[in-house]
Amino acid sequence: MTLEAEAAPAAKLPFFMRGNYAPVADEATLTALDVVGLIPDGLDGVYLRNGPNPPPGKVPGHWFMGDGMLHGLRLGGGRAHWYRNRWIRTKALAGGKIMRDDFSRDYTVGVSNTHVVPHSRNIYALVESSLPMRVSPELETLGTENFGGVLNFAFTAHPKVCPVTGEMHAFGYGYAPPYLVYHRIGPDGAYLQREEIAVTGPTMIHDFAITRNHVIFMDLPVVFDLEIALKGGMPYAFSDNYPARLGILRRGAPAAETRWVSVKPCYVFHVANASEAADGTITVDVSRYDELWRRGARRNFDASRLWRWRVRPGAASADETALDDLTLEFPRIDERLNGLPHRFTYAPVGVAFDHATEENFTALARYDAQTGARAVRRFGDSTVMSEFVFAPKSAGSAEDDGWLMGFVFDEARGASDFHILDAATLESAARIALPRRVPQGFHGSWCPGF
Repeated sequence: MTLEAEAAPAAKLPFFMRGNYAPVADEATLTALDVVGLIPDGLDGVYLRNGPNPPPGKVPGHWFMGDGMLHGLRLGGGRAHWYRNRWIRTKALAGGKIMRDDFSRDYTVGVSNTHVVPHSRNIYALVESSLPMRVSPELETLGTENFGGVLNFAFTAHPKVCPVTGEMHAFGYGYAPPYLVYHRIGPDGAYLQREEIAVTGPTMIHDFAITRNHVIFMDLPVVFDLEIALKGGMPYAFSDNYPARLGILRRGAPAAETRWVSVKPCYVFHVANASEAADGTITVDVSRYDELWRRGARRNFDASRLWRWRVRPGAASADETALDDLTLEFPRIDERLNGLPHRFTYAPVGVAFDHATEENFTALARYDAQTGARAVRRFGDSTVMSEFVFAPKSAGSAEDDGWLMGFVFDEARGASDFHILDAATLESAARIALPRRVPQGFHGSWCPGF
């Protein structure tokens, strides 16, 4: 469901249509960029960030439903060559309907607004309801990806690329059977495996995890709600009757081998990472909500915190530990360690989503799993930050020997800055001052060599 923006004054619009959550109304290409500091010579590629940005006059029923827009910066030779933003030219943007007349899903239709990731020399704009959308390093839309006609189901916005094998692991979920499908893509982009995973019902599964030998699914109690769906809102609600579980499947094995382990009721949008020890113990670090979207609740989002599940061999339930007390989201690591033991996690921290305050992340935190230390970088009064991603200085550099990159909105300027920080110190290397806003969005990637 959409509403016309002109039908309500700004004060009556939902939070995601106000402030720096509000969409921008145009596309731009900027080449004369103001740089403070020195852009590292070794950064040669494109930074891409995705997020919802409905076109003028359109107000979606939920922040998650806005049409996707990419924001990109081309870096190389110590220079910022350009910034540009482009809507992803999806069928949804052109007015296509996700639901066919017979109520079946058309997986070629989706807003492609959540993530943008490189794999096998392709770049994919992703949303969990639909097929991937291929885009160019210049942010042009190239078309949907079905991996040679094999993929005919939803595809997560959070695929995991194994740094050892180069395989891309993914999944899709639905409101009707099959509720959960696992996908495995080869390093060359060939579709290798499809498994239907038996879960209790139609839950919202936004992310998952891999280890060196396993994939881990989160079957948590935020469940499809038909009544909400018919009203046009985000069609999921928290359930006290749905069991919270982790499904652990050996990579390459059939779905029937999935092992289920209980956890305390909660919801998780995002996994930082997972790994397994020599004795088979699996550790999963996540950003965890005690609950999410309970019917009648005032908040859009409750507070989430860094949390650890540890699953011992043969255990029926996970050991659980809160790792910090700050509100946190969008945790990221050095992706060369996806599924392997990692030391550092980087994440925005701030206050919880609320109808009155909205979500305003105020600082970037770095967590050291080896020492337990937390370092925090603040960007100044009246700034709101987005997710930061890690780029190593070289292929063989140490885990924290690299750069962190992300957008920060400066309310005083009414515009956004692109920050490049030293990952080891959180000190600034460079700041690219854009003459325009980059709205609060979701996820991005550093795409080296593109």
